[in-house]
Amino acid sequence: MSADADFEQITVRDNEGEERYEARIGDELAIQEYARQPRRVSLIHTEVPPALEGHGIAGKLTRFALDDARARGLEVVPACSYVAAYIRKHPEYLDLVPEYARHLVPGGAS
Repeated sequence: MSADADFEQITVRDNEGEERYEARIGDELAIQEYARQPRRVSLIHTEVPPALEGHGIAGKLTRFALDDARARGLEVVPACSYVAAYIRKHPEYLDLVPEYARHLVPGGAS
């Protein structure tokens, strides 16, 4: 990966066939895996290659996933600890989490 990679211009896409959101930077691929049901999506796992850590990529993936869920009218089950922590820090997304799953968001059981 080049040292001048522009981390502000990262494009996230929904790879529905693989059930994951993806952000490709150079030869590296960051992903957020999900399981989508008719009325909800479970965000299961976020993975950023070590070479890409510290550039806000996991946050970009998560924001994209949450905005996508909102646009689709889906509830979000934050099974991934990163997603749960992100929602706690960005409470504007807490309304996507159904009551039965709020215990997964530390400090977000309001």
